[in-house]
Amino acid sequence: MRRLLPEPGETSVDELMDAYRPFDSALPERPFVAANMITTLDGRASIRGRSKDLGSEVDSEFLLKLRRRFDAVLVGAGTIRSERYGRIISDAGARALRERIGLTPDPLAVIVSGKLDLPFDAPIFTCGAGEVLVFTNSDRPVPETATALRIERVDGPIQVEGVLLHLRQQCEVRAVLCEGGPQLFGQLEAADAVDDLFLTISPELVGGQPSPRILEGTLSDPRKKRLAELLEHDGELFARYQPRQ
Repeated sequence: MRRLLPEPGETSVDELMDAYRPFDSALPERPFVAANMITTLDGRASIRGRSKDLGSEVDSEFLLKLRRRFDAVLVGAGTIRSERYGRIISDAGARALRERIGLTPDPLAVIVSGKLDLPFDAPIFTCGAGEVLVFTNSDRPVPETATALRIERVDGPIQVEGVLLHLRQQCEVRAVLCEGGPQLFGQLEAADAVDDLFLTISPELVGGQPSPRILEGTLSDPRKKRLAELLEHDGELFARYQPRQ
């Protein structure tokens, strides 16, 4: 992997992640928030409804090692349904690494689901490891799950500011990684709550296939970002953007 910015040179995913400590930058009212997204050259966020079909093995490695640095991983219900998540950290060595840097072996899996229409047969609910916290405004009952499951029922629309406040003050989450989908990412951006955006740019075009952009929803004004880092591997670009001060 080549670093193009800020200082050109050879690097690796391990080298990048070893220096990354988002859990040191929590705020009193919310955790440090990073988003990890992928896009095609023509601006699509998935192929056939799945974002993981866009990325390379290096992109997958980047995502899995990025997860090691966060107290919690945040996803929307649509992402859980399409990607059918399993255990967030499946590798025992990675869980041991988390403990060495002061994190729990498994990050808290946080799902935002208004209708509570989740695939409770997905591996994340059946693996029996870690813990899942679901924010919902539905009163639907939930089945028994092998994985520890907590339901936080909200009156009215689910506000991401309230989700983040709960994670920080009730769950002691210092850093959370959002993995989509586009609606949830849009809500976080609308709330000015994204501190790091890791964006993989896949070197392919998909044309007219129905697929969302990485951000859906309405922003009050355009969000200008500062390019903090840019990497390249086999034509695939890995950008890290931060808010402009």
